[in-house]
Amino acid sequence: MPRWDPNAEDRLRDAALELFLERGYENVTVAEITERAGLTRRSFSRYFADKRDVLFAGSDRLPADLARSVRAADDTLPPFEALLAALVDAAGALTDQAPLAAQRRAVVRASPELQERGRTKFAAATEAVADALRDRGCAASEATLLAEAGVAVFRTALERWTDRPDDADLPTRIRQAAAELATHLATVNPATLLHP
Repeated sequence: MPRWDPNAEDRLRDAALELFLERGYENVTVAEITERAGLTRRSFSRYFADKRDVLFAGSDRLPADLARSVRAADDTLPPFEALLAALVDAAGALTDQAPLAAQRRAVVRASPELQERGRTKFAAATEAVADALRDRGCAASEATLLAEAGVAVFRTALERWTDRPDDADLPTRIRQAAAELATHLATVNPATLLHP
C-alpha cells in the first residue's frame, strides 16, 4: 500500500458513514472505520480529530464564511437582505453535497451527542453572523435577532434540501424559507404587537 493515498479522506468518510448508518454512531469505533476503509489509525488521525469530526469536518468554516459574506454584501442592502445574500453565497459551496448531507443528517438525528454538537455549531454561526451585522452598523440586539432568524432560515432550508434534494438546490431552498418567513411576518400587524 502506498504511503499516501489521495482518496484516504473520502474512503474514511464513506466507511464511517456506512458504519454509522448500519450500527448507529455510538456503536462504531475508529478502529472499525479504518478497517472498513482499509487504512490505518494514523491515516484517520491525519484527517480527523475523532469520529465526530468525520461528520462535522468542514462545518467549522461555516461561521467565518457566513460572517465574511455578510461583511462583503452590498453596502446598500438592509441588514437582513445582506444576511440572506450571505446564506445563499455560502450555500453555493454545498451544492454537490446533498447525498452526503442527507446521510450526515440521518446519523445526527439518531444521536443526542451529535445533535448537541450540531446545535453548538449553529450557535457559533449565529454569533459570527451577529458580529458581522454589528460591523455593518446594526444595533447589538437587532443583530442578534436577525442572526437567529437567518440561521433558522438556513437550518430549515438545509433540512428541506437534504430531505428532497432533487426538488430544488440549497440556495433556492434558502430563498423559499426566507419568503415563507416574510409571508408569515407580513400577516402580523405591528401595532397590535406594540399596543396589545
